[in-house]
Amino acid sequence: MQNTDGAGAPVCLSPQPQTTRPQQRLPAGATDCHCHVYQDFTRYPLNAQRSYTPAPATLEDYLAMCEQVGIQRTVQVSASVYGTDNSLTLDVIQALGQHRARGVAGVAADVTAAELEKLHAGGMRGVRLSTHVKGYGGTQGLDDMAQRIRPFGWHVQVHVADIAELVPLENTLLRSPAPLVFDHLGAVRGGQGVNHPGFQVLLRILRERDDCWTKISSWYRRSDSGAPGYDDMAPIVAALVETRPDRLVFGTNWPHPALFAPSAVPDDGHLIDRFCDWVPDADVRKRILVDNPGKLYGFDA
Repeated sequence: MQNTDGAGAPVCLSPQPQTTRPQQRLPAGATDCHCHVYQDFTRYPLNAQRSYTPAPATLEDYLAMCEQVGIQRTVQVSASVYGTDNSLTLDVIQALGQHRARGVAGVAADVTAAELEKLHAGGMRGVRLSTHVKGYGGTQGLDDMAQRIRPFGWHVQVHVADIAELVPLENTLLRSPAPLVFDHLGAVRGGQGVNHPGFQVLLRILRERDDCWTKISSWYRRSDSGAPGYDDMAPIVAALVETRPDRLVFGTNWPHPALFAPSAVPDDGHLIDRFCDWVPDADVRKRILVDNPGKLYGFDA
């Protein structure tokens, strides 16, 4: 049964206290392109209106996980529970240095160029829009947001609840004036499969645009066959790798927010081993883990 807090939001499960060391060794510069930190709720207060209440998951905890699995660079996604307050993410980037850390921001629909300039200087390289969680604007504001961020070379990170939402958005996404990044495999479920119309839209966008990307992340949520193998997600990852290996990045989604009892929080070492099983070619794996994020987030600059 889910626990709720004083704000009426369900309380997330805590991350695994100890991560298994993966059987596979990651290449130097391996990058986690989707993760969050939740700490010091007095200094970094949560939004009153939020989809969930996170368990504490500190930067120290995150770095311990990274050390265990071999991750050396990080892209912190400012969590929806902070809305347009990006101060925690900016402080994490500053603590790690921009050679190791970049970020994706949550911003208001009327964000100014001056505000974006400050975020850019702090290491932000994208803005997240979501139809799935409270705290970000929805995809109805995609065109306007793309115009606002375009001068900074940022991307719009598209976070939908179901990949079927991409079907009516196809033309909007194809003509977006800013690069796009699709969260969590586009939100396709394993049971929907590679022939689902929304997933076919995603593949078409990746083929037709050179500035669109997809995150191989959070498949444990999208799998209908479930742990430990998540076997129904393997064909989806294979289709993406076949289509655009140069436009894929990897994310842990640590500390795996919005998982509630009786669900189980995955072990990041096991997730990395599953990713390596699905991407057995060492050169392709290095592209996804090192080269592609270097280009997308500006680590190479």
